[in-house]
Amino acid sequence: MVAQQSELSEAEVDRVFHALATATRRDIVRRTIEREQSVSALAADYDMSFAAVQKHVTVLEDAGLIIKRAEGRERLVRANPEMIAKARALLARYEELWRARVARLDDLFAAETRSEESTKSTQEPPAQGE
Repeated sequence: MVAQQSELSEAEVDRVFHALATATRRDIVRRTIEREQSVSALAADYDMSFAAVQKHVTVLEDAGLIIKRAEGRERLVRANPEMIAKARALLARYEELWRARVARLDDLFAAETRSEESTKSTQEPPAQGE
């Protein structure tokens, strides 16, 4: 698969799905979509060490889902809407593929049903009294 500018490379897709495979990381993305936060503020809400939260942030940053910047001694984290949009577009393409497959199955079932009904009506004996 050759990646275009607006598409994710295979490596980026792997990093994004790996990053989103953990509930804590999905929550960090959700929280940083709402507003930029320090890593310390993020860590305060989880029952894990600051270092563990920092590792989650690093995975998300490596996937491009969040952007971390220094402000004085703090490290501020915010969601990266461009990468989130690219991931959403990828999922939308997968959804289109599956919807097209389901539509083809629906068409096949409908054709089979019409064929069975047609065969049934030609094979039924005439009603009594005709």
